[in-house]
Amino acid sequence: MLSLLENLNPIFLAFLATIFTWGVTALGASLVFVFKKINKNIMDAMLGFAAGVMISASFWSLLSPAIEMAQNLKMIVWITISTGFLCGGILLFIGDKIFNKCSKNIDKNNINSFKRCLMLIFSITLHNIPEGMAVGVAFGSIKYNLEGASIITSVILAFGIGLQNFPEGMAVSVPLRREGYSRKKSFFYGQLSGAVEPLAAILGSLLVLKIRIFLPFLLSFAAGAMIYVVVQELIPESQTNEKKDLMAFFTLFGFLIMMILDISLK
Repeated sequence: MLSLLENLNPIFLAFLATIFTWGVTALGASLVFVFKKINKNIMDAMLGFAAGVMISASFWSLLSPAIEMAQNLKMIVWITISTGFLCGGILLFIGDKIFNKCSKNIDKNNINSFKRCLMLIFSITLHNIPEGMAVGVAFGSIKYNLEGASIITSVILAFGIGLQNFPEGMAVSVPLRREGYSRKKSFFYGQLSGAVEPLAAILGSLLVLKIRIFLPFLLSFAAGAMIYVVVQELIPESQTNEKKDLMAFFTLFGFLIMMILDISLK
């Protein structure tokens, strides 16, 4: 099996690997079809869980590997990471203000719901772009015989990212369902957040030597965007529930599950 993979084009391998990661995202998003009717308490718990998943992914899937990459590339780590993180948050902040300004005459409840959904989809999708590039860079590095590059490490990376994508797919589709979207639409947008990974992987594998320099910034940029959404939208919304302490526990549980996946798959 390994010898068969070694004979294939690294770019094609990167594409196949991220088709897998996209598929796992879709599998996570498909959980909206499992429950016929979900009451508000469960929906709020899922929203809190999604917040925990995103906080955990921000560090373990994005900031931690960004720090390691920056160190390997001999960058000034704290400047690279903090700049990327802050820029990601600022982008979402500016987008939030522009959105509010353009929607003054629309019903407040509907527009808040739509904005929350839009920010959620955008932040998870943004997070998947550098992850897809990371897979592409891993496979593309084989072509250039770069240090540490191998089929085995690249496959393990893709497998780990794929499993992490399961709760992330759910983190998009379940909150969308909570906001009143149909199951089909919630699933569609949930899986769509992972659709960028194959394209990003191809780009990463084609431009491996150039993309590697930008990956630490892009990973931390996505982390900043995700944290902004969690603090601005997800946690405050989950805390509208009467059982605030229980909802907070689900946020901790979401963080824990994602952390276990990330640590155990490294």
